[in-house]
Formats: sequence, C-alpha cells, structure tokens
Amino acid sequence: MTDHPLKLFNSLTRTIETFTPVHEGEARVYTCGPTVYNYPHIGNMRAYVFADVLGRALSHHGYDLTHVINITDVGHLTDDADAGEDKLEKAAAKSERSIWDIAKHYTEAFWDDVKALNIRQPAHWSVATDYIDEMLDFAKRIADEHCYEIESGLYFDVSTVEDYGRLARAVTEEGEGRIESVEGKRNAQDFAIWRKTPPGEKRQMEWDSPWGKGAPGWHLECSVMGEKLLGFPFDIHTGGIDHREIHHPNEIAQNQAFCGCAGLSDATNSGARIWMHNNFLVERSGKMSKSAGEFLRLQLLLDKGYHPLAYRMMCLQAHYRSELEFSWDGLGAALTRLKRMVMQAERLKDAEAGDPSHPKFAPLLDKFEAAIADDLNTAIALTAFEEALAVKKVDAGVKRAVIERMDEVLGLGLMELTREQLRVRPKDAEIDEATIEARLAARVDARKAKDFATSDAIRDELAAAGVEVMDGDPLGWEWKL
Repeated sequence: MTDHPLKLFNSLTRTIETFTPVHEGEARVYTCGPTVYNYPHIGNMRAYVFADVLGRALSHHGYDLTHVINITDVGHLTDDADAGEDKLEKAAAKSERSIWDIAKHYTEAFWDDVKALNIRQPAHWSVATDYIDEMLDFAKRIADEHCYEIESGLYFDVSTVEDYGRLARAVTEEGEGRIESVEGKRNAQDFAIWRKTPPGEKRQMEWDSPWGKGAPGWHLECSVMGEKLLGFPFDIHTGGIDHREIHHPNEIAQNQAFCGCAGLSDATNSGARIWMHNNFLVERSGKMSKSAGEFLRLQLLLDKGYHPLAYRMMCLQAHYRSELEFSWDGLGAALTRLKRMVMQAERLKDAEAGDPSHPKFAPLLDKFEAAIADDLNTAIALTAFEEALAVKKVDAGVKRAVIERMDEVLGLGLMELTREQLRVRPKDAEIDEATIEARLAARVDARKAKDFATSDAIRDELAAAGVEVMDGDPLGWEWKL
C-alpha cells in the first residue's frame, strides 16, 4: 500500500483522474491484445509493458487485480475498418497452412515475448474464437435498434448512439480518413458487426448466423469479452494510441448499445470508467512495419546481443504517453543502465529482506511512490530506484526490502537477474563463451607475469573474433561481443 492516491490520464475525458474502483477493493482491466497473424514487433510490445506496469501499480496500491488480454484470431481485416481480407485468412493462404495453425504459432510467439519481457500473466487470455456464441448473442441484442443489413453483412449505425467518436475527437467524415467506403453503408463511420462470406467463397473460419454464414467484425470481440469477463462498467481499458481513433470508438458504441446507455459525459456509459493509451514507438529507418521484411521484433534484439529486459528498461525510461524513439545506441545505453543496477543488486542477494521503513530510504520511497501515482511516471521512479541502490552504510536486508518493493512495480526482476544472463551472444558470433573465458584467463596470467607481448597478442586475437576486451570498465564487464 502507499499514501499517494493513484492518478491516471483518461483518454476519454482528456484529464488526469484519481482512480476510484467500480467495485470496492478491486481493479478490473481489459487490454487489447494482438492479432496473431505475424510476430509482434517491439512497438506492439510497448503496449503490454505499459499495461503490465499499470497492473503492477494497481496491485501495489492494494487492489485485487483482474486483468484480461484478448487474442484476436478472427475478424481483423487488413484495413482497420471494414475493407480488405481477414489478416489470419491472408496469412494462412500465403503460407499454405491452416489458419488454426497460424493462430497457434503466433500466439505462442507472442507469449514467449511476454515472458521474456517479464510481463505478468493476466487472469485471462481471452481468445476471440472461444466466444463466437456470445458474440452472436450480443449482436442479436443490439441488431434491431442499432444495426442494418447490407449485402456484405450486418453494420452498426453510429448515429444511433450519443457522442460517437468522442474518444478520438473525430466526429466528422474528414476525421475518419482511414476508413474506406463499403457499398451500402449509411454513414462513413458505420462498421461491421458481422461480415458475410462472399458468394462462392469459403473461409477457414466461418459460422452460421441470422445474417448468413460468416465471421464477426473485429470490434465485436472486445465488447463481448470485456462484458463477459469483467462486467460493464469495468475500471480501465488499455491499448495502443492507434486504437483510440477507430477500434475503441467502435467498441464504445457497441457498449452503449448493449447497455442502453446515454452519452459519454458519464464515462461509465462507455463500458469502462477510464480509457488509457500508450504512445507510439518511433523508429526512423522504417523497419518497424511488419511489411518491411526483417522488422524489429524481440528476437532481432536477441540476435544482435541485447537482453530483452534492456528493451523493458528502454520503455520505462519514457512516460507511456510520450513517443519513444528507438535506436540501437539507445538500447545499448538502456542495457548498460540495467547492468549497473544488476551489479548493485547482486550484493543484496544473500541478505534476508528486512523492514523497508528506514529513515535513509523514506524520502526515496516517497519519491518513487509519488512518481508511480502520478500517471505511472516510470522515468522518475527509475531515478529513485537507482538512488536507493546507491545508498551506502545501511543494513543489506533493509536495502533489499526497499529494492524489492520498488521492483515489484517496475518489473525488472533485479533479484533474479545475473550479469551472465545479460551477456547475450549475438547470432553471428563465431567464438563461444568458453573459449573467450579461457583466453581471458590466459591473458590475466600473462599480465601478472608482465608478459605484455602475450597479453596484447591475446587481446588482438579476441578482437579479430569480434570480442571487445574492456580493461578498466567501471561496470566490471571483462568483455563483450
């Protein structure tokens, strides 16, 4: 628990609000998960690092957390509105594999990245295709009053709910520039609730419905699973800032229709009290896009010799609502910062955690708690964390308790990490670690014997193999690839 009330930025009201749970002592959170047609890029993963920190902060503030993250394995088209092919169908056709195999493969790849970034498991991984019956029931409930049928499917008429687009602040057709026209739609912003399978075609994923054989629209699943697993209204809905423009306004419209709710001046009418969005990760070379070939995914960082938690550190260094620019130098600096912290924490691992309420740590804990409570200001919280690690002449058990208290929110896992784990072998490295260590041991012996010619020769030999020997490095790292 903390004395600082948790304040969060609500995208719907565009204001900072003190978190007040819908249900006493509970926090119910829904996070828009991935569409599992390809590997997630690191920009995608920023959303889950942010949601993880939010969940950890809620737990830290004493709330009983129920966190849901969905897996979209059907319904998401190549355009974010209602044009193009289903992303899963397209990926399956391209690879000549079952759509179910595609979904399973990329879901597991996403889960691997979640684990590598030390993101806590949610209460539910809700998979869209597990909720088709519930989606049909939801659609039937809102169809008569809020929907109309055209040749391509059942569409939601956004004019039937109040304040459509308030979340995006885009209520004109010009403001919805990403939406492509679909013949028969009444309004440009109207969106598919159920997409019929075109005549003469057969999809790998299709189901019977009152509106013909087909598949649900992308937006429907989140409304259905949010209501089913958390109940309307729940506390917080999160996602990337790109969802703020189309996906989440459409989801809100469905929620209003389902609940018979009025306008959005009362935020709970949206289905959630607070809507939160992380900003983009920006990468100037253009390799962030999945269409760019070797796009920036977590495995590429590992292949180049960077531990995944260096990327988590990089995310924590910026406020979640700020753009974060990715660069390899920036990632290297984040890794160095993490290494320093791991080295300082290593000295505490043998100590039994004591009482963190020590006068030397009181101002640092207060600085940390205030930063987290201030809309998850992890950048300032990190500085308090480092300052606590640097405190000298204090009981190791007390210091460990303070570090663990802070780390339970930041999620770097300092008490489990080791220097050796952070030394990731690049994929193209040709020399193995055992050989490096053996040659370095021989070099130490040569230097002790003042045989500097041999010492220099070993250093040159290692350099030719791509190993940088770091004499006098303040971190105590003997080498890096």
